[in-house]
Amino acid sequence: MADSLEVIEARENADNKEYFAEKVKSMPLLIEWACEEIRDDKEIVLEAVKKDAGALEFATNKLKDDKDVLLAAVSQAGWTGCYASERLRNDKDVILTAVKNDGQILYYASEKLRDNKDVVLAAVSNKPIILKYASFRLRNDKDVALVAVNKGKKKAFEFIGDSLKKDEDIIKLLEE
Repeated sequence: MADSLEVIEARENADNKEYFAEKVKSMPLLIEWACEEIRDDKEIVLEAVKKDAGALEFATNKLKDDKDVLLAAVSQAGWTGCYASERLRNDKDVILTAVKNDGQILYYASEKLRDNKDVVLAAVSNKPIILKYASFRLRNDKDVALVAVNKGKKKAFEFIGDSLKKDEDIIKLLEE
């Protein structure tokens, strides 16, 4: 984070678009101190997010609903998907990109995407215990369960469907 002198300078320039267009190139989190109009400027926010995905936190809701901005953020830090608008929490491209980087983001995905096999497989490949947020249908899917248990062993086993808890292939994975 910026030191106090930089924050003071940023606050003094809160409505100076040129100042922030340049500053976010080296100190992207300074965007926090920009006025709403600048935090709503797609070009400036994209520059900030490309340098530090966490800058997405300070973007306006309009830009948190912009697929280009979200993809730029979640491509480098999947956890920033938590800032996605409701609409983009239901966008397969955004959520799939996010869970590949941080499976935990499945928690923020729409119910529809928690029931999407591609999304859930990517999420449990990255973070097996996140299976607990998958749909019941996919918690009972053998392919999904095998990936989760192979990566997460007993922690993931707890969340697979009851119908799979006696499956011989899954039991073998637990014994390895």
